[in-house]
Amino acid sequence: MNSNSVDNQMPKSNFSFNSLLGDFFGGTAAMLVALPSAIAFGLIIYSPLGNSFAGKAAIGGIIGTIAIGFVAPMFGGTKKLVSAPCAPAAAVLTLFVAELLHKNIAPDIVPAYIAVVTFFAGIIQLIAGRLGGGKFIKYIPYPVVAGYLSGVGVLIFIGQLPKFLGLPKGISLGHGLIDFSLWKQDSIIIGTATILVMLIAPKIIKTVPAAILALSAGIITYFGLAMIHPQLFNLQNNEYIIGPISASINDLAGIFTSQWGSIKLINFLDISIFIFPVFTLAVLLSIDTLKTCVVLDALTYTRHNSNNELRGQGLGNIASAVLCGIPGAGTMGATLVNLNSGAITGFSGIFVGITALLVLLLFGNFVAWIPFSALSGILIVVAFRMVDKKSFALLKHKATHFDFFVILAVVVSAVVFSLITAAGVGIALAIILFLREQIRSSVIRRKISASVVFSKKVRAPSELLVLESKGENTIIVELQGQLFFGTTDQLFTELEPHLVKCKYILLDMHRVQSVDYTAVNMMKQILARVKKNGGILIFSSVPLSLPTGQNVKAYFHSLDLNETENLRFFSDLDSALEWIEDENLSEENALISDKDEIVNLHDIELFSSFTPDALEELRGFLFEKEYKRGEVIFNKGQESDEIYFVKKGQARIIIPLSNGNEYHIATFAKGGFFGDMAFLDKGKRSANAIASDDTKIFVLSRERFNTLVSQYPDLAGKFFEKLSYVISHRLRQTDKELKVLQES
Repeated sequence: MNSNSVDNQMPKSNFSFNSLLGDFFGGTAAMLVALPSAIAFGLIIYSPLGNSFAGKAAIGGIIGTIAIGFVAPMFGGTKKLVSAPCAPAAAVLTLFVAELLHKNIAPDIVPAYIAVVTFFAGIIQLIAGRLGGGKFIKYIPYPVVAGYLSGVGVLIFIGQLPKFLGLPKGISLGHGLIDFSLWKQDSIIIGTATILVMLIAPKIIKTVPAAILALSAGIITYFGLAMIHPQLFNLQNNEYIIGPISASINDLAGIFTSQWGSIKLINFLDISIFIFPVFTLAVLLSIDTLKTCVVLDALTYTRHNSNNELRGQGLGNIASAVLCGIPGAGTMGATLVNLNSGAITGFSGIFVGITALLVLLLFGNFVAWIPFSALSGILIVVAFRMVDKKSFALLKHKATHFDFFVILAVVVSAVVFSLITAAGVGIALAIILFLREQIRSSVIRRKISASVVFSKKVRAPSELLVLESKGENTIIVELQGQLFFGTTDQLFTELEPHLVKCKYILLDMHRVQSVDYTAVNMMKQILARVKKNGGILIFSSVPLSLPTGQNVKAYFHSLDLNETENLRFFSDLDSALEWIEDENLSEENALISDKDEIVNLHDIELFSSFTPDALEELRGFLFEKEYKRGEVIFNKGQESDEIYFVKKGQARIIIPLSNGNEYHIATFAKGGFFGDMAFLDKGKRSANAIASDDTKIFVLSRERFNTLVSQYPDLAGKFFEKLSYVISHRLRQTDKELKVLQES
């Protein structure tokens, strides 16, 4: 995104009461959506540690909402974006916690490990933002992202089913699903009520977030069941609810001191235990944030700054880690609620953190009564929505079957192995997707015979006839894109039929973006085949400096691909075509423009049918001019009404461009003429004319021509007739070439 954009920066002044009120209501509504999910995500992360950590898990989710919600908007600056703990963070850290327990890490110091991973994931996000990494994350292929997020959704769904069913701790999901006696009816009723409200509420009530209504429904259902089963009113040792939590300032300080006091017990020498979770978490949180930002841009007609937002998210996650919270990202649901609840500026995100803090300090005891199955019901719906159902549409088209396979492979890797494995699979498949797209898009932009396309050197009609008949011995191939190991076979296959029947193989590299060693080796093979058949391989527009910094011509030279009798290099396509045309005309002894050093009037294309007497009469109205090589004949914008006939040498017609470059229109050799536009309409010159060699020119001004008209009207009429014919012939030839270029 545009790093200079100021549209989304945090407003520093010009506050109004209305904007502040809108931000407050928007932020409060967004908090009510984000907080239940954050608590649920905290419980997911800590679930492998047992119910005794439920209180700490709930507080971790709330603190994460406070820290990220407050810090990220201050430094990220995307208007109306809400950042809070999210599903990808829960999925990654749940597996991380399980892995720690598998390595016999004591449960009491696991929260410190979580803080360290969160801290360094934030550091990576901060560094990525500073180094401009925001633009690279957006280039991860959609199938990989869809597969990863769908995998996270499946993992969350699988992880929440035991809580939804109320399965005892230690019972595997497979065993629990087939043994109905383990299912707890009360948990299922509470979870089902929550899911139903979560799904139905948005269709009926638009003003209150569905997550709040669903959580309320779950709590009401719980207390309704408590009227039947009074033991549910007990807060202590109640397996259905979060249970007692300590949310006073002293209690929070105790959690902070205890958690960071455990840091010294962490084995930092075992770096492998941190690397994959840290990088996976950083990438997933960044993708989740930027995906939400893109949607927000579309809804608000603004542009976010990806790098700024990564820095803000990184700082938010660092703050969350320091305060013993769980990590998060810019979240879609809370952001949309914020947007639709009156938020105006970026300060609405800060109100999410402020109101979450008030909830923790003032209503922390009420959090204890939230049923696990109600939170699992909310997360089951969230998980279901994370799975990309549109992916199945990829099966309808053969061309997108592989994209579906990529999504499925990442999902299966996440579920069967781990998210870390899925990340590796995703990266590998992203590379394959890239290679597939490169191979699928042809490296040949255009392939044309020289019998229908010519250089910009204007030829006599007799020369054109020869070139049209000889043109089949030349194939012009315009290359494009990446010439690397994945596309070289495609190039050779396309060229192979022409290597035998064509004398000249012209490869134009103007649109080539990179060349690797395999491609150069393939060029050598092509050269060997061309040489064996007595042909010539010609390169034009070989890049001297690609955006990657590669000098392709120097690279060719370093790998012994140098100019020889059978290998030629030209600076541009037109120069190469002109050389081939001259070779073909010379072979047929038809190069008219080079027969004599100086041509006479009757050798000039326009006057080929004039009688000697007519030429003698015309000669009296012409005057001659001489120009040295490189001398300007006329400039664009110059007032002039003269037409020029080339007696010796040649002239290049070019249009100067605004960037300092120039565009070559045509070259007129001996026997040709130019300047006819200004001669006919008496307008300003539309291009520059430069003498390519020492040049002699016949000149006819419009003033002298008018005198010719009055003295020799028949001759003047014939002059105009021939001028019209030649211009018409040129236009028809141009139309023919344009048609071929468009169709090729």
